[in-house]
Amino acid sequence: MSTLSVVIKDITPEQVAIISQGLVAGVDEVGRGPLIGDVVTAAVILDPNKPIVGLNDSKKLSEKRRNALYQQIMDNALSVSVGRASPAEIDELNILHATMLAMQRAVAGLSILPERVLVDGNRVPDFGIASHAIIKGDGLVAAISAASIIAKVTRDAEMDMLDSQYPQYGFAKHKGYPTKAHFEALALYGVLPEHRKSFKPVADRILLQNTF
Repeated sequence: MSTLSVVIKDITPEQVAIISQGLVAGVDEVGRGPLIGDVVTAAVILDPNKPIVGLNDSKKLSEKRRNALYQQIMDNALSVSVGRASPAEIDELNILHATMLAMQRAVAGLSILPERVLVDGNRVPDFGIASHAIIKGDGLVAAISAASIIAKVTRDAEMDMLDSQYPQYGFAKHKGYPTKAHFEALALYGVLPEHRKSFKPVADRILLQNTF
């Protein structure tokens, strides 16, 4: 963790208002839990002169609402950047370190250098910039909510594309998460190149495949 970072929980609305002043980048991730695909992160610097109504944790929004807010964020934010880490990087580094790397990539890709970075959760990679980890920040801080929406819509779209490639796996429905349908598809059709080989259900399936 960076020496410039602070973990904040039980943040008050007044504290949110204070730390959200200036050029602040909100950062969030989507896809730590799935068995397949990239872990996707986003960094967003909102324009205080163009407030976006209805921002919230992406998981609490309907798909239709997320998509509408995604477009508003892309149209009105000062800067938006998506970062990612591949399944190979996840397998090499582990999911936590791969997520931190993806967050660093998202912030590095911003067209504007932020004065501060606010991250959802309890860990912050070293951005080289003053940064705060905010527990449940995706529902409390507008910039983090915006990042949550960008990351979620981006990754969901990628799962839809994977679904068109491999329709028998049902990725459009379960988005790669370890559901009963996904386990059944793994058992029937095997492991894909895009699967995370270090995740236990995938590793177990590889072991089983190699046994026969």
